[in-house]
Amino acid sequence: MLKTYSGSCHCGAVRFEADLDLTQPTFRCNCTICRRTRFWAAVARPEGFRLLAGESELIRYLFASKKNEHHFCRRCGVRAFGVGNDTPIGKMYGVNLGCLELSDEQLANLSITYVDGLHDRWDAPPAALSHL
Repeated sequence: MLKTYSGSCHCGAVRFEADLDLTQPTFRCNCTICRRTRFWAAVARPEGFRLLAGESELIRYLFASKKNEHHFCRRCGVRAFGVGNDTPIGKMYGVNLGCLELSDEQLANLSITYVDGLHDRWDAPPAALSHL
């Protein structure tokens, strides 16, 4: 069931809302950028993501295929969300769960799907995942 969640970067310059179904799996990936930034994502459809403030504070980073966008706050450096332009479901927003106003208990109860993005194996978990 979709519910609207509020989120922000650490300093609050970037604020957004996302319509998410947190009864569905969230995602942890072992690709180089997700591993280094400890990104933990929930998926929002384009119509379910609203940037409320801070567009001018965002830095967009592209690497490798340049198909996916990684957005960081230029003030505090937090990666609040990313945009997947070439995914199995089409365009989507990956919302950083650490940036949402959720309690520790809510986070602890979320289902996680681990994906092997390092090897472009989105249908399988990596061999090791406890570090993710």
